[in-house]
Amino acid sequence: MKKFVMLAFIGFGFIFTAKAQEISKNAIGLRMGGSDGVGAEVSYQRQIHKENNRIEANLGWRNNSDFDVFKLTGLYHWVWNIENNFNWYAGAGAGFGNVEDKHDFHNDGSFLYLAGTIGIEYNFDIPLQISLDLRPEFSFSDYHAINDVTPDLALGVRYKF
Repeated sequence: MKKFVMLAFIGFGFIFTAKAQEISKNAIGLRMGGSDGVGAEVSYQRQIHKENNRIEANLGWRNNSDFDVFKLTGLYHWVWNIENNFNWYAGAGAGFGNVEDKHDFHNDGSFLYLAGTIGIEYNFDIPLQISLDLRPEFSFSDYHAINDVTPDLALGVRYKF
């Protein structure tokens, strides 16, 4: 009887572990942020080696009367299941950008930044994922249009495939 109970616990452990590792293989959509970020970004996520990890790439741009800026961000995520279709994730990465100041051409150029992320996501039974995350960015730049530290809170909507 003890062996049966032990095998049952091990079996349930494998079932719950397998369920916890179900993240979408690919997801593409928009990450809509605010603060001093670039605003909406095109976002792509790719699962890595059938594990509970993934990479995310985001491309954002801003064009207004004072400056133009684009940013390309790459992040590595560790993903953990909370319950049912809810996951939370944390990650780190880096990015590259370019800024063009429309009033001072001496304030144009490229910059690098480091980024971290923490967030929560919900995966619907249809191929749709929504997320809410915080991504602080630490920039290495002397440009007026780019802040040294930018906490970017964003809502993500992605199509899973």
